[in-house]
Amino acid sequence: MKIAFIIGTRPEIIKMAPLLDEIEKRDIEHILIHTGQHYDQEMSEQFFDDLKLSQPDYNIGVGSGSHGKQTAVMMEEIEKILVDEAPDIVLVEGDTNAVLAGSIAASKLHIPLGHVEAGLRSYDKTMPEEINRVVADVCTKLFFVPTEESALNLIFEGLNPHDIFITGNTIVDACIRNLKIAEESSQITSKLNLNGEVLILTLHRAENVDNATRLQNIAEAILELDELHIIFPVHPRTVKNLKKFGLYQALEEAKHIQMIKPVGYLDFLILLSRSKLVMTDSGGIQEESITLNLPCITLRYNTERPETVTAGGNVLVGTEKEVITETIGKILSDSDVYQKMKEANNPYGDGKAAEKIINAIIKVYYDNKLEITPPEDILSYEGHYLQKVDEKITVAEFERKNKYLRVRTVFDKGEALFPHSSLQLKDKNIIIDRFSLQR
Repeated sequence: MKIAFIIGTRPEIIKMAPLLDEIEKRDIEHILIHTGQHYDQEMSEQFFDDLKLSQPDYNIGVGSGSHGKQTAVMMEEIEKILVDEAPDIVLVEGDTNAVLAGSIAASKLHIPLGHVEAGLRSYDKTMPEEINRVVADVCTKLFFVPTEESALNLIFEGLNPHDIFITGNTIVDACIRNLKIAEESSQITSKLNLNGEVLILTLHRAENVDNATRLQNIAEAILELDELHIIFPVHPRTVKNLKKFGLYQALEEAKHIQMIKPVGYLDFLILLSRSKLVMTDSGGIQEESITLNLPCITLRYNTERPETVTAGGNVLVGTEKEVITETIGKILSDSDVYQKMKEANNPYGDGKAAEKIINAIIKVYYDNKLEITPPEDILSYEGHYLQKVDEKITVAEFERKNKYLRVRTVFDKGEALFPHSSLQLKDKNIIIDRFSLQR
């Protein structure tokens, strides 16, 4: 079996690293394709060396550009590589343009696609990432989802539960893996003054930094939070707009705010692990913070990581100054509130997501179910039906007994549940797919 990995940005290689470790440990043939979507110092050869990873086999070097141009160039080059290499499966991770390009190229070539971190939804189509992740899931053969909520998103979009694997999120594996490396190599604590209660701030999303009102509200909020020592690695786009809107100087002169250039991934992990709070508009940092037991304040009105909010480790505050300052004030003034956020249960698993993903791929491969072939049951499909189950029977037993039925969703007291094979169905309502001929 040969696996092709496609990555293009720093978060992708971070989250793919545990999978690369796992397949190298098992001596599975693979290639790594780097699109170069973010080919800067952080994604140079040094970055792979810092994370103790092998260099990519291919580097497309697409660089920056419009979404259309970037995606088109990547699709063309990825297609050539996939034709030459003929992998048995392509793996992509997340929701970047590299994911979009890799997903479309693989599906058009009828190469099975595995989407790591599938099923995330913000339901905000103004986000380029939302379009990317939805299109990728349309192209996907095997869905590796971090949580049951993500799995249900896919089920309600009509996808086959048998193709969905709830594995946890490889960010947990990555944090455990890379924090050890960071503690050995990072010098960031000796370069920065980390006295007092530290809040790490990151801010880069276009809807925040390109909007003068939102950016001003956020800036005014952090200026008021003078009881905290705020470390602010400032994204170049954010610097540009802070200056454009006349906000930069006040932040730069504030004694409690330390504005620094963006730091490397390993240094940033150390900063997170040494902080009291994190405030961010990043999706990945919402995951990292709950993994590192760090309360997170998210400068957004929606999130594709709702599990972090439900678990209690993350609060969505939007961009209103009063909401931001009042929320942080409440968290810091009430030790019970802070401790509950800090101790929130991590919804993303136990750090064994990579192992579960590779196990699933191997099983599907050796069961001869990985190949993409024209479906044989389209004309036999009769529709969805609601049924109450009275007998004591699991999902797997029900489907064996009723070979023309497939359990799509289970409802228990009005709550939707993923149809795990071992889930007991007695006294529950189920939605089934009915087929008239053997599938």
